[in-house]
Amino acid sequence: MNAVLDRPSFDHQPRPMAQRVGAIVWPSFFAAGVATMVFFAFIDPLQLRDITFPQVEISRGLGYSIAFFMFWLATAASSLFTWILLRPSSRFNRPLPGP
Repeated sequence: MNAVLDRPSFDHQPRPMAQRVGAIVWPSFFAAGVATMVFFAFIDPLQLRDITFPQVEISRGLGYSIAFFMFWLATAASSLFTWILLRPSSRFNRPLPGP
């Protein structure tokens, strides 16, 4: 019998890879942008540098960029974890093949 017909009706076909990656990357990009704006509304990157790594010469723009990519990584990890948890269980909870 066709494997597609064996799946329960509530399951859907797997999404294309570009759609799955986009569903993780785009919302996390937006969230990282908002988090960067809110964070740097109160914190100056040069003062943060002086507190954490005073010996390293980092410009204000580089501080913004580093923080944005750190926020993006954190929010992408969160989106990826949510995507993993929301996958349909019917694709993974199948009986083991018999002897």
